[in-house]
Amino acid sequence: MTALPAPAAATPPRAARPPAALSAPATPAAAVMQRPVVGSVHSWDLSTGVDGPGSRFVVFLSGCPLTCLYCQNPDTWRMRDGKRTTADEVVAEASRYTHFIAAAGGGATISGGEPLLQPVFTGELLHRFKHELGLHTALDTSGFLGSRATDALLRDTDLVLLDIKSWDRATYQRVTGRHLDPTLAFARRLADLGKEVHVRFVLVPGLTDHPDNIDGVAAFAASLGNVTRVDVLPFHKLGEAKWRALHRPFTLSDTPVPTTEQTNLARSIFAAHGLNAV
Repeated sequence: MTALPAPAAATPPRAARPPAALSAPATPAAAVMQRPVVGSVHSWDLSTGVDGPGSRFVVFLSGCPLTCLYCQNPDTWRMRDGKRTTADEVVAEASRYTHFIAAAGGGATISGGEPLLQPVFTGELLHRFKHELGLHTALDTSGFLGSRATDALLRDTDLVLLDIKSWDRATYQRVTGRHLDPTLAFARRLADLGKEVHVRFVLVPGLTDHPDNIDGVAAFAASLGNVTRVDVLPFHKLGEAKWRALHRPFTLSDTPVPTTEQTNLARSIFAAHGLNAV
């Protein structure tokens, strides 16, 4: 006779689980990575000579922790007032101008607002501008949120446009509503990394124009070793209408713009420290 097969071992009962229709679907890691990176964008524009070298595609992000008395774009202060935009959309727009930008020796700049209020979005844009579009990249920042800039973000940044608004701490807090020390710490970190920096200093008569204040900024910038240019930016009132539209008092309404002599004096103080001041 042919032997009969042994009976199969009994299968232990399984723990009860909810029906498949009620289970939460697993999200593949690849799908997570493919989700678009989204940020709050105020606008974008093309500029020449004021947002980094050459002609540049400039993205203005919404949201800023500072409330500078002379801000020309107070409509960028609140992130919720910007347009929710994907990095894909911004990169696609920038790609339309790459041949023109390359011919003009320019690149792409992320400004604001304060870009480091949105470090993931800013990092994504810098990376893609540099590696997908082959553009020179610049980050325009107050440095107050410099601790949010990752090393990867800074590796994708060719140039930092760093606003140092005052050396005198009390004046800095009056101008911005914030403290100076985070900006100085960020500046030192950039120096340690050997990252090229252009310092930007807004000259406001009766507020930031005292020679000792300018000399303090100049001495600090010269000590870093990575500052290749200083932009002395004369105060202006081009943003006053925006303040009024937002029903905010523009407290510098009666402040005069600096004279040519005052601006040249400020530049000469920076130059005396060996800096290229323009």
